[in-house]
Amino acid sequence: MSKLFLDPKQIERARSAASAIADNITDFILARTTVAVERTVLRLFGLDGVDADFVPLANVVVDQALEAGKLSEGIATYFVNAILQENLTVQEVGEAVASGRLHLFQLPKAPEHLIQQKAIELAAQSLARIRANRQKREEYLQRLGEGKQPYIYVIVATGNIYEDVIQARTAARQGADIIAVIRSTGQSLLDYVPYGPTTEGFGGTFATQENFRIMRKALDEVGEELGRYIRLCNYCSGLCMPEIAAMGALERLDVMLNDALYGILFRDINMQRTLVDQHFSRMINAYAGIIINTGEDNYLTTADAVQAAHTVLASQFINEQMAFRSGLPAEQMGLGHAFEMNPMIEDGFLLELAQAQMAREIFPNAPLKYMPPTKHMTGNIFRGLVQDTLFNVVGIMSHQGIQLLGMMTEAIHTPLMHDRQIAIETAKYVFNNMRHLGDEIQFKPDGIIVRRAHQVLDEATRLLEEIRDMGLLEALSRGVFADVKRTLTGGKGLNGVVMRAENYYNPFEILLRKELGLEQEVNV
Repeated sequence: MSKLFLDPKQIERARSAASAIADNITDFILARTTVAVERTVLRLFGLDGVDADFVPLANVVVDQALEAGKLSEGIATYFVNAILQENLTVQEVGEAVASGRLHLFQLPKAPEHLIQQKAIELAAQSLARIRANRQKREEYLQRLGEGKQPYIYVIVATGNIYEDVIQARTAARQGADIIAVIRSTGQSLLDYVPYGPTTEGFGGTFATQENFRIMRKALDEVGEELGRYIRLCNYCSGLCMPEIAAMGALERLDVMLNDALYGILFRDINMQRTLVDQHFSRMINAYAGIIINTGEDNYLTTADAVQAAHTVLASQFINEQMAFRSGLPAEQMGLGHAFEMNPMIEDGFLLELAQAQMAREIFPNAPLKYMPPTKHMTGNIFRGLVQDTLFNVVGIMSHQGIQLLGMMTEAIHTPLMHDRQIAIETAKYVFNNMRHLGDEIQFKPDGIIVRRAHQVLDEATRLLEEIRDMGLLEALSRGVFADVKRTLTGGKGLNGVVMRAENYYNPFEILLRKELGLEQEVNV
């Protein structure tokens, strides 16, 4: 029974509007592909490496298809045809294209059924590897166990993967459950994935497959030492969203930021491009057992957290329904929200608790991702520590799933190791001493907390119905989220969007749809 006395019919009304929004945008998505989706197909086939100019081979091959006007059919058909015709491996075909020895579209065509048979064989091998990674994670969790929810989530962001390893191991020993390796500033706007281990990044470390492999190995080692599985998080947002999802699945990452709305609003990535990319990337994450994080918390950095709270809830409803349509279960949805109200507001704590408790009740199976105060951190480390402590109190009271710890030095510098240690120690203190506080508390039916939750749900429902009637793309152009307006043809990456031809073929999409139950109506 709802502690907030939320009306199930009202929640269903909001969810129904979000479902209609998701249905409409999914039809739009499935009519298109992108250069990133097709590069992901090649990476999943096993193509790796760069050419003499350090351009990833996946980019080289897909660019050849784009220039030839053939990408609308999908890269798989022509790439696999070259494997058959030339009797080469996946890697050999990519290298031959990069060197100029081979042009995919000048080869005779093998029978279609032979091409598709080989493509499905290669795709099945890749998915078997991902499935084995998921099984390995489950084995670790059964043998070692993990921390209690809310998971303590902290970041490392040195720019050097080897220094990140040192900091990540230290954070795990201090009590962290999830280590997030922040990406180098601006990587989300690169239309290629950097290659190999990297030691120079700004504000973070480049997301590369080798960096994923290095950090995964380090966390497995420290997890064995501690007797606790440590989850690894990175960011498959931006122009290479599905490629990084594939890399994460192949290297056994556990958590991924994976939200098209975040990229549209805060990185000015073209909405057509990133919505298509998101759909395929979420299918990969669903199959890999990766928890996705969404970015609604960022809305409150540009819009007022009191006035715009309903936009966060509306976006959570939309993200939930879009995730269902990629086969992602609720248990893998780290829907985002944040403790971002001005701390000078009277009873602000009650309003924050109302928002967090409401999200918990509306999305009962989701490991909600709760973000700390950042907008109103001033550099006063003493007040900052109090703000973070109140945030932790709300997190434990409302049973959040993932608690991204705030740092008292938030407005000063990238956290140092001792800043992180203080944050972890104080969070553990609150979580332990208040573990069952939320279970002991009932709210007044006519009190501030209940009235606030009803107000936000009502406003979110009305907003969702407006978006349903106008369409999500039009809503984004009007700036309904985060007070940021974007256009259908604006932003970065539009030239990488291609309408699918009638004979479009993607063997991974075919297999994943079957494995994820998307051949039938998805139960939402």
